[in-house]
Amino acid sequence: MTDAGRLHHVELWVADLAATKASLGWLLGELGWVPFQSWDAGCSWRLDATYLVVEQSPAMVACRYDRLRPGLNHLAFHVASASEVDRFVAEAPSHGWTLLFADRHPHAGGPDTYAAYLEDTEGLEVELVAP
Repeated sequence: MTDAGRLHHVELWVADLAATKASLGWLLGELGWVPFQSWDAGCSWRLDATYLVVEQSPAMVACRYDRLRPGLNHLAFHVASASEVDRFVAEAPSHGWTLLFADRHPHAGGPDTYAAYLEDTEGLEVELVAP
């Protein structure tokens, strides 16, 4: 099997590296990602052959991420079960996350989905999707 076409990595530029490391680092660790690289302005986590980088780059032209602007809207991750979605929703606030679309949770993605949409203090949105 070849790796052609598989996602290699995603790099996110963030305004507050420490805040993102706290929120996203917790989430990725819970999902089985492991710390991969670290330097003064950034770090990364790896799952199998894919890694995710966050960097507070001096080359940024804006000071805050906005998922409603053109570009990346959110990252979506598989979770093991609906009960895992519920666990993440319960634990997420103590790690800097807020539940989005609470009035439609856990079916905000439609009646046939069981998912949570979370946003961290930096504006990054993640979707956690049960099978």
